[in-house]
Amino acid sequence: MPRHFDLYDVALNLIAALRPIVERLRQRDRDQALQIKKAANSILANVGEGSRRQGRDRLQHWNIAAGSAGEVRVQIEASIAWGDLEPDLTKTALDLLARTLAMLWRMTH
Repeated sequence: MPRHFDLYDVALNLIAALRPIVERLRQRDRDQALQIKKAANSILANVGEGSRRQGRDRLQHWNIAAGSAGEVRVQIEASIAWGDLEPDLTKTALDLLARTLAMLWRMTH
């Protein structure tokens, strides 16, 4: 992936920020931890693939990435509501998710 593609770098940083969250959830709710990991990988994969495509195909990949980012956010919020995560642990990841979603919105609109 070209290093100048900022959205890819943000998505990769998001995965790094999600590691402690996934590790914590793995102890309390393995299914939710796996769901977050799969959705985060989907963000990165679709951002990367979309950057190599043209036209509507490109937009489709970026829209899928945005859907996956929304899914990660909802899973984190649900984990907080269930008491499986503390809000302090999720701040960096949620900030990166907001940035990812904003970047994807700009790229698709």
